[in-house]
Amino acid sequence: MKIIKTELEGCLIIEPTVFKDSRGYFFESHNTDHFNKALGQNVSFVQDNQSFSTRGVVRALHYQKGGSAQAKLIHVLNGVILDVAVDLRPNSKTYGEYFSIELSSENKKQLFVPRGFAHGFSVLSDTAEVLYKCDNYYNKESEGGIIYNDSTLNIDWKLKSEEIKVSQKDLVLPTFKSALL
Repeated sequence: MKIIKTELEGCLIIEPTVFKDSRGYFFESHNTDHFNKALGQNVSFVQDNQSFSTRGVVRALHYQKGGSAQAKLIHVLNGVILDVAVDLRPNSKTYGEYFSIELSSENKKQLFVPRGFAHGFSVLSDTAEVLYKCDNYYNKESEGGIIYNDSTLNIDWKLKSEEIKVSQKDLVLPTFKSALL
């Protein structure tokens, strides 16, 4: 497993070692001991979430507040997504900045998003199945979000505006400047 730092402190790209031969491939998608050793901290995942989406779907930007904050490890089982993490840590030198990366079933890369970030993704392939591990349980009372097309963040979702499909719930999320942790 290879760990690559991004410009957002704590937000990391994970590249697993993939073994390929004429039969196909094999890789270890998660090993807690190896992951924590490479990360230099102990992260204990307690909940897995999986979604299926069609091209143009934007699921964004979500986070959990306070004691319910979640670190996430995102992995694509099928398809291609643009995965996005936004730094919401007020004391961070990259507060209000975002990082994006294409994750796919082909490249097998994963993104580790630490607590204190908003997270979302757009689907760039015809369909995509996404699996992500969380280190804290979902708590409806602690959920927060930022509108996907916030002008301050100015995220390029790699989709044409007429392609974008957003849930009614996500369409009424506040702007970055209005969202509170």
